[in-house]
Formats: sequence, C-alpha cells, structure tokens
Amino acid sequence: MIGKIIIGKGFKGCISYCLSPKKGEGERADVLHYNNCYGSKTELIRQFEEVRGLNPKLGKPVMHVILSLSPEDKPSPSSMESIAQHCADDLGFSDCQYLVVSHNDTRHQHIHIIVNRVRYDGKTLSDSNNYKKIAQFCRKAEQRFELKKVLMPRRFLPPVIQLLPRKDTRKENLKADIKATLVRANDFTAFLSLMENKGYKVEKSRGIAFIDTKNVRIKGSEVGYSLSTIQQTLDWMHRKQRIIQPVPRRRGMRM
Repeated sequence: MIGKIIIGKGFKGCISYCLSPKKGEGERADVLHYNNCYGSKTELIRQFEEVRGLNPKLGKPVMHVILSLSPEDKPSPSSMESIAQHCADDLGFSDCQYLVVSHNDTRHQHIHIIVNRVRYDGKTLSDSNNYKKIAQFCRKAEQRFELKKVLMPRRFLPPVIQLLPRKDTRKENLKADIKATLVRANDFTAFLSLMENKGYKVEKSRGIAFIDTKNVRIKGSEVGYSLSTIQQTLDWMHRKQRIIQPVPRRRGMRM
C-alpha cells in the first residue's frame, strides 16, 4: 500500500472531487465512514467550514490522505473502513472531523480521507513528519490486513540501514526463474508452460506479467524482462540453436 498526504486550503474543492463522478462517467465514490459529520456534499462542506471557523487564522485546514492499494489487494468495504480508522488512530486525528471515501475508477482500489485539521477545541492537528508517519502506517497496515508489501522509502529508514543495498526477494526469484526458463524453452508456448510449471500464472496482452503462488502480480518489465525482451531472447536462442545444430554425416564419407 502507498500513502500520500496533501495539506490544502479549501474543503469545497477536496470534498467535491472525492464525492463527484468524473465528467462522462458514472458513480465512482462510496462513502465508507462519517466521523463527526454527515449528509450530502453540500451539508458536509458546510459542516467542515463551520468547524474550521474555530481557528480562522489557520490558512491550510485540510488534510487529504490517499491510501492506494495494489491491484492484487481486494479488501471488503468493511476492511477498507477499518484501514481508514486505524490510520486515524495512528496519525492522531480520530477525534477530528473526517470523511472516508473509496474510489473504484482505477485498476486498484484507493481510499480518500478528508480530515479537518481544526479540532473542536480550536487547536490544530500537526502536519509535521507527515511523509514519515504515513509510510510507517502503511507498513503496519500491510501486516495487519495482509496487503501486498511495499518497500519502506529509504529516507525514512535508520541512517545505518540506509547505506545497505536493498533487494526485493520476490522480484529476484522471478528474474532468476525467467532467465532459467528462457534457456530451456524452444518457443513462447514452451516458455509459458515451463513458467506455469514453476507455479506462475502468466498474463499477456500488450505486455507481460507474472502472478506467483502468493497471488502477487509483477510486471516482466519490473525485473528487466518485458514482453519484447522475452520474445527477442527466444528468437535469438532459436537462431543460435539452428546455427550450432550438427550436420548429419553421410555414409561413406571419410573424416
């Protein structure tokens, strides 16, 4: 899961974006949770602006949290609501006014949380270290809700660990399996069969992707083996085999 936090000035634009369909499209938004708010888009904007008035000097009262899930992750609406509530607890805005909306207009599910940084006592929700906080929350949420894991941004790791090389074991294994299979395969059909024997499901369209036994999907291009690279390698291997194919000896020929 990838998290992003945007600090903004106005609730009208943010709430309208999250709740309104894109031009020419049907409904894309589902409200998962109301926290200290309720009602239609117009009513929500009015309520957020009223609470904002408790601290009129604050220039940017909007915190817009976006949680993007991997295409392989298919949590239920109740699970997404729970993810958002854990985010509120973790980032310290569970007592603030906030709205949770899910969008379904892309291949991957994503959650929008519109938060009023003005608390009911007029104090302000801090926005310091937001990038670090949201990255740390995402790693905890991946474990708690069994979501696809993403590497922690290097700048948020302890200084000593930042210097160490990092490897994605799943991608390294896939790369090795593709390389070994290309050596054995005579053509693309054989390549697909051999990869399936290794436990991968293969998706081929304009590109190629591999789904492992843990149902994690990785594009071939992510490990240096795009569809065109695989096809070119197979063609080269086939030509090489034809060139080195031994010529059968004729009977009676002297050596």
